[in-house]
Amino acid sequence: MANSVTGRLLAATLTAAMTALAVGEAFAQASSPDQIVGIWESEDGNLKLEMFDAGETYAARVLYGKLLVEADGKTFKKDTLNPDPSLRGRTLERAVLVTDLKWDDADGRWEGGNFYSGATGRTHSAQATLVGGRLELRAYMGTALFGRTMVLQRAQ
Repeated sequence: MANSVTGRLLAATLTAAMTALAVGEAFAQASSPDQIVGIWESEDGNLKLEMFDAGETYAARVLYGKLLVEADGKTFKKDTLNPDPSLRGRTLERAVLVTDLKWDDADGRWEGGNFYSGATGRTHSAQATLVGGRLELRAYMGTALFGRTMVLQRAQ
Protein backbone atom coordinates (compact mmCIF):
# COMPACT_ATOMS: atom_id res chain seq x y z
CA MET A 1 0.00 0.00 0.00
CA ALA A 2 2.79 2.43 0.92
CA ASN A 3 4.59 1.74 -2.38
CA SER A 4 1.50 2.56 -4.45
CA VAL A 5 0.98 5.83 -2.52
CA THR A 6 4.64 6.72 -2.98
CA GLY A 7 4.43 5.84 -6.68
CA ARG A 8 1.34 8.01 -7.17
CA LEU A 9 2.97 10.89 -5.29
CA LEU A 10 6.10 10.63 -7.44
CA ALA A 11 4.02 10.50 -10.64
CA ALA A 12 1.99 13.54 -9.56
CA THR A 13 5.16 15.47 -8.68
CA LEU A 14 6.81 14.69 -12.03
CA THR A 15 3.63 15.61 -13.91
CA ALA A 16 3.41 18.94 -12.06
CA ALA A 17 7.08 19.69 -12.76
CA MET A 18 6.73 18.95 -16.48
CA THR A 19 3.57 21.05 -16.68
CA ALA A 20 5.33 23.95 -14.96
CA LEU A 21 8.20 23.74 -17.45
CA ALA A 22 5.80 23.76 -20.41
CA VAL A 23 3.84 26.73 -19.02
CA GLY A 24 7.06 28.64 -18.29
CA GLU A 25 8.28 28.10 -21.83
CA ALA A 26 4.95 29.34 -23.20
CA PHE A 27 5.65 32.73 -21.61
CA ALA A 28 9.17 33.01 -22.98
CA GLN A 29 9.72 36.43 -24.51
CA ALA A 30 13.02 36.35 -26.33
CA SER A 31 12.72 37.08 -30.01
CA SER A 32 16.37 37.90 -30.68
CA PRO A 33 19.52 36.16 -29.50
CA ASP A 34 21.15 39.47 -28.50
CA GLN A 35 18.50 40.12 -25.85
CA ILE A 36 20.66 38.14 -23.44
CA VAL A 37 23.55 40.63 -23.69
CA GLY A 38 24.00 42.94 -20.70
CA ILE A 39 24.47 42.99 -16.93
CA TRP A 40 22.22 40.67 -14.94
CA GLU A 41 21.93 40.22 -11.19
CA SER A 42 20.10 37.88 -8.86
CA GLU A 43 17.13 39.29 -6.98
CA ASP A 44 18.95 38.78 -3.66
CA GLY A 45 22.09 40.56 -4.94
CA ASN A 46 24.30 37.49 -4.37
CA LEU A 47 25.31 37.13 -8.03
CA LYS A 48 26.03 39.59 -10.84
CA LEU A 49 26.96 38.46 -14.36
CA GLU A 50 27.85 40.19 -17.59
CA MET A 51 26.39 38.25 -20.53
CA PHE A 52 28.22 38.89 -23.80
CA ASP A 53 28.35 37.82 -27.44
CA ALA A 54 31.26 35.38 -27.79
CA GLY A 55 31.06 35.00 -31.57
CA GLU A 56 28.91 32.00 -32.48
CA THR A 57 27.75 31.63 -28.86
CA TYR A 58 27.01 33.66 -25.74
CA ALA A 59 28.94 33.63 -22.48
CA ALA A 60 28.97 35.32 -19.07
CA ARG A 61 31.68 36.56 -16.76
CA VAL A 62 31.18 37.05 -13.05
CA LEU A 63 31.15 40.62 -11.77
CA TYR A 64 30.20 39.63 -8.21
CA GLY A 65 29.36 36.42 -6.40
CA LYS A 66 28.78 36.21 -2.66
CA LEU A 67 30.22 32.68 -2.58
CA LEU A 68 33.19 33.78 -4.70
CA VAL A 69 34.52 36.58 -2.48
CA GLU A 70 36.42 36.56 0.81
CA ALA A 71 34.85 37.61 4.12
CA ASP A 72 35.58 41.28 3.32
CA GLY A 73 32.95 41.06 0.54
CA LYS A 74 35.32 42.58 -2.04
CA THR A 75 38.35 40.37 -2.62
CA PHE A 76 37.68 37.53 -5.03
CA LYS A 77 38.80 34.05 -4.00
CA LYS A 78 41.22 31.97 -6.03
CA ASP A 79 39.83 29.19 -8.23
CA THR A 80 41.31 26.52 -5.91
CA LEU A 81 38.66 23.88 -6.73
CA ASN A 82 39.20 23.99 -10.50
CA PRO A 83 39.81 20.49 -11.91
CA ASP A 84 42.60 22.00 -14.07
CA PRO A 85 45.60 22.46 -11.74
CA SER A 86 47.00 25.25 -13.93
CA LEU A 87 43.89 27.39 -13.21
CA ARG A 88 43.79 26.95 -9.43
CA GLY A 89 45.91 30.05 -8.82
CA ARG A 90 43.74 32.41 -10.88
CA THR A 91 41.31 34.79 -9.27
CA LEU A 92 37.60 34.29 -9.89
CA GLU A 93 37.22 38.01 -10.55
CA ARG A 94 35.75 38.42 -14.06
CA ALA A 95 36.14 34.67 -14.67
CA VAL A 96 33.96 33.37 -17.49
CA LEU A 97 31.48 31.04 -15.77
CA VAL A 98 28.95 30.51 -18.58
CA THR A 99 30.09 29.39 -22.03
CA ASP A 100 28.74 28.01 -25.31
CA LEU A 101 25.10 29.15 -25.04
CA LYS A 102 23.62 28.93 -28.54
CA TRP A 103 20.37 30.57 -29.60
CA ASP A 104 17.68 28.08 -30.58
CA ASP A 105 15.13 29.99 -32.67
CA ALA A 106 12.57 27.16 -32.55
CA ASP A 107 12.56 27.03 -28.73
CA GLY A 108 13.20 30.76 -28.22
CA ARG A 109 16.02 30.16 -25.75
CA TRP A 110 19.75 29.67 -25.45
CA GLU A 111 20.83 26.03 -25.12
CA GLY A 112 23.83 23.73 -25.11
CA GLY A 113 25.88 25.85 -22.75
CA ASN A 114 28.05 25.15 -19.75
CA PHE A 115 28.00 26.69 -16.28
CA TYR A 116 31.18 26.49 -14.20
CA SER A 117 30.68 26.91 -10.46
CA GLY A 118 33.76 28.49 -8.94
CA ALA A 119 32.30 27.65 -5.52
CA THR A 120 32.36 23.89 -6.21
CA GLY A 121 34.75 23.43 -9.14
CA ARG A 122 32.06 21.58 -11.10
CA THR A 123 30.79 22.25 -14.61
CA HIS A 124 27.10 21.74 -15.40
CA SER A 125 25.09 21.93 -18.60
CA ALA A 126 23.22 25.22 -18.99
CA GLN A 127 20.35 26.84 -20.83
CA ALA A 128 18.78 30.28 -20.53
CA THR A 129 15.32 31.68 -21.19
CA LEU A 130 13.86 35.17 -20.96
CA VAL A 131 10.56 35.08 -19.08
CA GLY A 132 8.70 38.23 -18.07
CA GLY A 133 11.81 40.38 -18.57
CA ARG A 134 13.88 38.14 -16.29
CA LEU A 135 16.65 35.79 -17.33
CA GLU A 136 16.21 32.22 -16.11
CA LEU A 137 19.61 30.54 -16.20
CA ARG A 138 19.26 26.80 -15.57
CA ALA A 139 22.24 24.64 -14.61
CA TYR A 140 21.84 20.88 -14.58
CA MET A 141 23.58 17.53 -14.82
CA GLY A 142 22.04 15.05 -17.24
CA THR A 143 18.54 16.36 -17.91
CA ALA A 144 17.29 19.93 -17.51
CA LEU A 145 14.36 18.62 -15.48
CA PHE A 146 16.72 17.92 -12.58
CA GLY A 147 18.63 21.15 -12.13
CA ARG A 148 18.61 24.55 -10.52
CA THR A 149 17.32 27.78 -12.02
CA MET A 150 18.81 31.14 -11.14
CA VAL A 151 16.47 34.04 -11.83
CA LEU A 152 18.30 37.21 -12.82
CA GLN A 153 17.07 40.71 -13.60
CA ARG A 154 18.73 43.43 -15.62
CA ALA A 155 21.01 45.56 -13.48
CA GLN A 156 20.28 49.26 -13.41
